[in-house]
Amino acid sequence: MGRAIRTEADAAANEAEHAERTCASCGRTMPASAAPEARYCSAACRKHGVDATDRALEQRIDELLAARARTSSICPSEVARSLEPDDWRPLMEPARRAARRMTARGEVEITQGGSVVDPSTAKGPIRIRRPR
Repeated sequence: MGRAIRTEADAAANEAEHAERTCASCGRTMPASAAPEARYCSAACRKHGVDATDRALEQRIDELLAARARTSSICPSEVARSLEPDDWRPLMEPARRAARRMTARGEVEITQGGSVVDPSTAKGPIRIRRPR
């Protein structure tokens, strides 16, 4: 048997097929068992989707990072406090979700202890910064 000739188009199609997909709602990596056309990782994410608060959090992350030096980072609590100064705690997980979605798009990085971490598995305090 001869060797299969692989074109650039074949390579691009294979890479796209095996590219890491993320949930449109929470920004976590999709499970390998998810259908190729699936947009959400769970029924809860499908139900929640992306609402106006989620978009406002993403915009606020952009604004806070733009107001800082390129090498600076922000905490999700800063984002939550800037939107709801008196009742910011319920916005903590939505702020982390917004950061994960932005990471999936390549707009920001999530760090712990100054090192970039996988946003799908990061637990504990995180920081958000522009990619370097």
